[in-house]
Amino acid sequence: MSRPESSSVTSHRVRALKALDLIDAPPERAFEALAALAAELLACPMGVVSLIDDDRFHPLAASGIAASPAPREQVFCNRTIARSDAVTIADAAHDVEFSTSPLVADAPHIRSYAGIAISAPDPDGGPRVPIGAVCALDTRPRAFGPEQHAALGHLKALAEALFDARALRVDAEIQSQALRRSDRTFRQAERLAEMGSWRLELADETVTWSDGVYRIYDLDPSISPALAGAMDFFPEHARATVASSLATTIETGAPFDIEVDFVSARGVRRRVRSMGELELQGGRAVAVVGMFQDVTARHALEQTLRRSASIDDLTRIANRAAFNVELERWVGVARADGSALELALVDLDQFKQINDVHGHLVGDEVLRAFGRRLRRVHPSDAYAARVGGDEFALLLRGQAARDAPSLIAKLLIDFRMPVHAATGVIPVSGTIGHAAFDPAETGVHPFVHRADTALYEAKRTKRGTARAWGQLREDVRRGGVRAA
Repeated sequence: MSRPESSSVTSHRVRALKALDLIDAPPERAFEALAALAAELLACPMGVVSLIDDDRFHPLAASGIAASPAPREQVFCNRTIARSDAVTIADAAHDVEFSTSPLVADAPHIRSYAGIAISAPDPDGGPRVPIGAVCALDTRPRAFGPEQHAALGHLKALAEALFDARALRVDAEIQSQALRRSDRTFRQAERLAEMGSWRLELADETVTWSDGVYRIYDLDPSISPALAGAMDFFPEHARATVASSLATTIETGAPFDIEVDFVSARGVRRRVRSMGELELQGGRAVAVVGMFQDVTARHALEQTLRRSASIDDLTRIANRAAFNVELERWVGVARADGSALELALVDLDQFKQINDVHGHLVGDEVLRAFGRRLRRVHPSDAYAARVGGDEFALLLRGQAARDAPSLIAKLLIDFRMPVHAATGVIPVSGTIGHAAFDPAETGVHPFVHRADTALYEAKRTKRGTARAWGQLREDVRRGGVRAA
C-alpha cells in the first residue's frame, strides 16, 4: 500500500522539481535511453522514468508505452517514492490498491511492475529529495528476483547522476544569468560613474582594462594595453606620482588613492582618480587591481568653489579671508628662509564722494579698476587682495619686496590714472602705507599694524602718497608700537 506522505516531504519535492525545471520540458535523449535500459535490464516490454509532484504523475521518458500525466494515486510510482528500497508487484490484478487502476483494468493492462525511487538534490541544501521513479512494466504477471532488484539499483544510480548533472547545469545557468546581469549592471555603473577597473599582473606586467577605462583613455577596446603605453598619457609630473604610488603598493602592500592630471588619446585634458591594492595568492603578491575614474567635472567644480570662497566677486582678486591665510603662509616662509617680505595697505581716496556723486555702479567700476592695477604689480611675487570696502592689501616677496619703493611709486602713478565709466571720466587716486617684515616679530599682527600706521600717516599728511614705516618719525613709530 502507498504510505501517506507529510506535507513537508511534498513541499520539498515540489521545490526540488521546480529547481530542475524538468516537468513539461522537451524530451532528453539521456532519460529516454534510461527508460529503454530499464525495460531491457528487467526483460519487460515497457520502461518509464517518472516524476511525481504534489498531486500528479509526469512521465519524463517512456519506452514501449505512450505514457501521459495522470493523478498520482492511479500510478504504481506513487507507492515507490515513499520507499527507500525497490518496489515490485507480481500481479497488479490482485493488488488491493491498484487492481481497479485504469492502467490495469484498461489498456495497456499492466499486470506486473518493478521500480525504485530516484532522488535529486534539495535546493535548500538539505538531504536528497525523492522526486520520482525508474521502473519497468509488463502485461503479464511475473516475479522479480535479486537480479532485477540489483538492476534497479544500477538504474537508480544512473538516473540520480543525470539529475545531479541537470542540477549543476541549471545552477550554472542561473549563476551565468546572474553574472550577465551583474556584468550589465557593472557596465552601466561604470558609464554612470565614468569609471572602470584595471588589473596589472606582476609576473609579466600584463594590463587588463574594463570598458570604462578604455572610454577614459579614448581608446578602442580591441587594443591590448601595455603598462608603459598606459603611463604615456599622464603628464610628466603626474606620471611620477602614479609610478611612485604603484611602486609603494607593490613594495609595502599599502593601497593607494590618488588624483592626477591626464590627457586622453584624443588630446582631452582630464582629471582622473586612480585607486589600487595588492592581490595576494598564497601569501605571494601576484597583481595590483584597482579602479580608474574620470573626476574632471567634480574637480572643476571643487576648484570653482575654492576660488569662489577665496576671490572677491567684484574685483576678482583675493578676499580678506584668503589674504589672511596667505599672509600667515608668507610670513612663515620669510621667517624660515630669511626672504624679504613687504606689506602694503591701500586706501582708495574719496571713494564715498565717488559713490555719492556718480552712483554705486560707477563706484564698482572704480573698485574693479583698482583690482586690475594691483594685479599688474608683479606676475609671481605679489599677492593682491580687497580687504574692505575701499581698502586693499598687497604682499610683495623676494625681489619684488626688495624693489618695493620703486614698485609702489609706479603704483601711485597707476592709481592716478582716471577711470573711464559710463558717466564720464572719473579722477581717482590711492594712498599707500607699507612696511617690511621683521623676523624678530612673533606674529603677523605687529607686521600689519606697522603698515597700517604708515598708511594712517600718509592719509594724515597728504592723500595720494605713500609712506613707509621706516620713513616715519621716531615718536610716531613708538606710538605705533605701543598701539600694537
